[in-house]
Amino acid sequence: MTQPLAPSLDLGLVGNGSFGALFDAQARLVWSCLPAFDGDPAFCALLSPKQGHGDWAIELDGFERSEQHYIENTAILRTVLHDRHGASIEITDFAPRWRQLDRFYRPVMLMRRIRLLSGSPRIRIRLRPLADWGARVPDSTWGSNHIRFVLPDFALRATTDVPIRLLREGLPFVVDRDLHFVLGPDETLTQPLAEFVQGSLKRTTSYWREWVRYLSIPLDFQEAVIRSAITLKLCQYEDSGGIIAAMTTSIPEAADTERNWDYRYCWLRDAAFVVRALNRLGATRTMEEYIRYIFNLTVSDDGDMQPLYGIAFEHELTEETMPALAGYRGMGPVRRGNLAYVQRQHDTYGSVVLASAQLFFDRRLEHPGDAATFAKLEPLGELAWRLYDQPDAGLWEFRGKAYVHTYSAVMCWAACDRLARIASQLGLDARAGHWQERATAMRERIMAESWNAELGTFADAFGGDRLDASLLLLADLGFIKTEDPRFVGTVEAIGRTLRHGDGLFRYVTPDDFGAPETSFTICTFWYIDALASIGRTDEARALFETLLSRRNHLGLLSEDLAFDTGEAWGNFPQTYSHVGLIMAAMRLSRPWQDAA
Repeated sequence: MTQPLAPSLDLGLVGNGSFGALFDAQARLVWSCLPAFDGDPAFCALLSPKQGHGDWAIELDGFERSEQHYIENTAILRTVLHDRHGASIEITDFAPRWRQLDRFYRPVMLMRRIRLLSGSPRIRIRLRPLADWGARVPDSTWGSNHIRFVLPDFALRATTDVPIRLLREGLPFVVDRDLHFVLGPDETLTQPLAEFVQGSLKRTTSYWREWVRYLSIPLDFQEAVIRSAITLKLCQYEDSGGIIAAMTTSIPEAADTERNWDYRYCWLRDAAFVVRALNRLGATRTMEEYIRYIFNLTVSDDGDMQPLYGIAFEHELTEETMPALAGYRGMGPVRRGNLAYVQRQHDTYGSVVLASAQLFFDRRLEHPGDAATFAKLEPLGELAWRLYDQPDAGLWEFRGKAYVHTYSAVMCWAACDRLARIASQLGLDARAGHWQERATAMRERIMAESWNAELGTFADAFGGDRLDASLLLLADLGFIKTEDPRFVGTVEAIGRTLRHGDGLFRYVTPDDFGAPETSFTICTFWYIDALASIGRTDEARALFETLLSRRNHLGLLSEDLAFDTGEAWGNFPQTYSHVGLIMAAMRLSRPWQDAA
């Protein structure tokens, strides 16, 4: 029978805006939290449950090799398994999604189809979810065509046209016809199974291709941009509009490191990057749903906001370890929750305002921003004005020290600058003047405090003498022009200091957990974008193409890459990384006029 692959991030993502699932290169389901992104990982094989299993495997007797790809311009995964005797099967995995009755049909449901391609392949199907973070096998019952698993927050039913005993006991059998599975809520299907799966596959394919059709993609790097855009869309929880940083928890940033966190929550910063990237592709619905999420958060009386929240607006994300899971490749601990929610990260205010700004300028939107919407954003500007020159943990979330970080200060400036522009657009001249006056004063102070004349670069903090990769964003944020010698000098210094081979450190100074060991993927994309902006386009393009080659076989990226081997580390798939890819691709692409 098929031997499970050693854990790696050669994974494919399937989802529909309600949940997500990760499959390895042999179509083994190794990670899925139910009934939503932040739920109990019923499928947790990726994090090595100590009692084993936590997966859904289709094992091919005499397995020799596999092929895997997404059906073009969709979130539908196709895997072909070949045995040593020339027999093969096709496995199609997808989560149904389409427009129906003036809303989106996107149940917590996974569909699988097994199709005979050649020979007489013999398979064994093992459906083995776990409960309570890998601690126990869930209670189960079965009927004539289904198995039911009782999970902590969800009753999961697998309905199939495979004889139920073969599935229940994992018995081997020969594939001689199409086989179908629906894994989802404990509900009886009201139509024939094969018809339901086939129809759902057709409608889901049509949905994704229609969505991609209306993206404003660049001429070059189309495949990479489309895959990244679909991936970002799959990371938005549409019940609330919150956008998670990644599907997983506790994939370490490097081998045997303590840098190991739960990313299944909505960082306002990360989500704002996602919104801005998709806006540039014309996919504005994500922005509208995210702003709904922001305005539904319960914040303090003065409008203050945490850096992250749960996808259902949770404020407390208490961090704890889950002992029944040994961790990715046994590299624990596995964490649930993230203590960063208690930190001060002042760039948050600018992140929210920037994510909202297009609401007031885009005439395509059904519900554009108005004076009432603007009034909801102004408290964030007040906080930005009050806190821009105060210490915080910064976007890198230092746990043991605080500085007045340049990036945080610039994002506070951006909050006030964009509020001035929005007020002007709305004809609120007095408010526009108010915010412009503040933005001007902030910019002057930040310029004076963050510029290190001796080094000839901006520094990571007021009065500092170190660099970090976030300084590459100063021009993109509009804080300084790309041709300004101060920005050019900073980009060049970052290349000398933070670049290592074909990747970038976010910083090199040891932090609470020692010195970083891997390349932070979005920082390399920021560097590519900055290089192109200062005229070093050929160099930027060569580095970009190298980074594209480091994606996994399905075009997906994690948070980090090893400098020496290019191996993927960190949580997966990482929204930050795919945002960086989109932004750099749009910078580097030739204009569409060149295609004619």
